[in-house]
Amino acid sequence: MSTKQRLSASVDSDLLEAANAAVKQGRSDSVSAWVNDALRRHVAHEDRLQALDEFLHWYEGEHGEITAKEMATAEQWAVERTIVVGGRRGSSAPSASS
Repeated sequence: MSTKQRLSASVDSDLLEAANAAVKQGRSDSVSAWVNDALRRHVAHEDRLQALDEFLHWYEGEHGEITAKEMATAEQWAVERTIVVGGRRGSSAPSASS
């Protein structure tokens, strides 16, 4: 575990409400822990994006730039193999008010 440092930050009120709710419902030990977990997930996400960027740079260096046609083909391939659970293919997810 790394050394903790105090942080003062301004956040959107809805996010603070979500953090407080997580603590109240026992899903987090504290708001600090909730924020720490969120920051850790964000760092991991950024690391994955960086790795993807590096891979794509290498791939295009080896095989040439990925074309719009290749992207469309890959998208179609993915759509055809999608397994939809609870809904229709191509429909948007239900909103929170549904």
